[in-house]
Amino acid sequence: MAAGAWAALRSVVKPCIAGSLIGLTVSDRYFSVAAVRGASMHPTFEGMTGEYALVERLCLERYDFSRGDVVTFVTPVDHGRKAIKRVIGLPGDWISVPETKEIRKIPEGHCWLEGDNGSVSRDSRTYGPIKR
Repeated sequence: MAAGAWAALRSVVKPCIAGSLIGLTVSDRYFSVAAVRGASMHPTFEGMTGEYALVERLCLERYDFSRGDVVTFVTPVDHGRKAIKRVIGLPGDWISVPETKEIRKIPEGHCWLEGDNGSVSRDSRTYGPIKR
């Protein structure tokens, strides 16, 4: 291959590699994109149509969650699968679970997560408090 062709190839490949490395660093550290699947967060997310959510990652490092935040987490029963739910309760909160008529206190290091479409959502009502 001629020197001019190598130079042209290098001028295209080098910025692509640099951009990819920067993109990977930013997505790993600051934000990522999560696919929303299923109907558990309807009507907030239309998971049946292949919607995506931008996930801010800094709050994960600081455990800086508030009631009402939408978060992703690894499900307690399938550690290879992530889910997206809304934070309903924080450590020390008392939660009433209408399905079981029980009142539970959320332990330290845990939070209570529920889907917006409770009739089809598997969430803390199924799993209990989720470890942060």
